[in-house]
Amino acid sequence: MLDNVNAQFDIHRELHRGDLLRQTSYIGGQWHAQSARICTVNNPATMEPISDVAIVGGEECQMAIDAAQHALPAWKGLLAGERREILERWASLMSVHKEDLARIMTAEQGKPLDEARGEIDYAAGFLKWFGAEAERLTGDVLVPHKPDRRMLVLREPLGVVAAITPWNFPSAMITRKAGAALAAGCTMIVRPALETPLSALALAAL
Repeated sequence: MLDNVNAQFDIHRELHRGDLLRQTSYIGGQWHAQSARICTVNNPATMEPISDVAIVGGEECQMAIDAAQHALPAWKGLLAGERREILERWASLMSVHKEDLARIMTAEQGKPLDEARGEIDYAAGFLKWFGAEAERLTGDVLVPHKPDRRMLVLREPLGVVAAITPWNFPSAMITRKAGAALAAGCTMIVRPALETPLSALALAAL
């Protein structure tokens, strides 16, 4: 069962918003718990378990790909300003819940709390910057190589983008990649490090 929480470091009691601590994958707008496989997230300072998290298998991975592909037409069809507003709202929520996000990060990754708070600010900054960048993704008119040619560059979303992120910056490396992809009109799948999935799931909850 997904209820293994360390009594010595009960992160549940330290959070203002308990629903940020998630144990299952977020796919297509829903939380999924089909997987029978779990990994235990440990506090690296004590090696005591904090929480169990479901491990996504092949079936859930395909579900995530299909869901991202299904969401792609609507997402890339948004105006750049609409995507910017969504990314800025995500950044704002990170700032509002910075303390909870920092405590989750410190619990699972071991970063000092002040540094964890700093990473949340850093991570939210990527969303703000890429959100603004969405409206700067203009095309180009190039100098032609022949007098009867006109050369234009139009930028289009690539499609579904996947990111594998490391344990050492568990929030910033997600927003650095997801911010760019989402701003450009792509949909996104993120696979966080097994050592630090709780930060990723908290960002998904926001």
